[in-house]
Amino acid sequence: MEYNEREIRPITINVERQRHRYVYRSIKRLFDFVASFVGLIVLSPLFLIVAIAIKVEDPKGSVFYSQTRLGKNEVPFKMFKFRSMVSNADELLEKLLKQNEVDGAMFKMHDDPRVTKTGRFIRKYSIDELPQLLNVLIGQMSLVGPRPPLPREVAEYSAYDKQRLSVKPGCTGLWQATVRNSVGFDEMVKLDLLYISKSSVAFDVYVLFKTVMVFIRPNGAY
Repeated sequence: MEYNEREIRPITINVERQRHRYVYRSIKRLFDFVASFVGLIVLSPLFLIVAIAIKVEDPKGSVFYSQTRLGKNEVPFKMFKFRSMVSNADELLEKLLKQNEVDGAMFKMHDDPRVTKTGRFIRKYSIDELPQLLNVLIGQMSLVGPRPPLPREVAEYSAYDKQRLSVKPGCTGLWQATVRNSVGFDEMVKLDLLYISKSSVAFDVYVLFKTVMVFIRPNGAY
């Protein structure tokens, strides 16, 4: 199943329907808790290897990086990642905003000078995102859902864009598992809303399967 952004029409989310999907949300939460708990244990050796690589390249910087993101209904939380950039990356961002390569309320730059060598590798294979399993474990995120945006990005959202904040954010989603950085912000929003409108246990499994394929055959992460 592939998605052509030109074929995806604007979608209006039925918020009331989403609010009353108790069975689906309960199953999803149970799966998220068990999968994230097991994942953190199984992946602990990989976490150690990545942590060593990050510290060897930049001994003064921290291994993990936390950033304030907005989740369901714009509730802020700290999202965890492996640090893939230089220690003062946030300070350097203002100087790079004019070089943004993605239209809309999102920043992406293919050759971002802030990214370290280790960072480029773990980003390519999405390893930098694995610490978000902790966010999933404590209930701030789900394994599958729209990516949580930055507050400054949401400040530029239209009412249509904010529909993607009507559900719990995810570690991966339809956008990341399919087209990823090959589309702009508007197409990303459409894919997120398509996911929300079609969300089900089976569809979540499909997105997770596609995400595993991305680990094996990276689809352009940077």
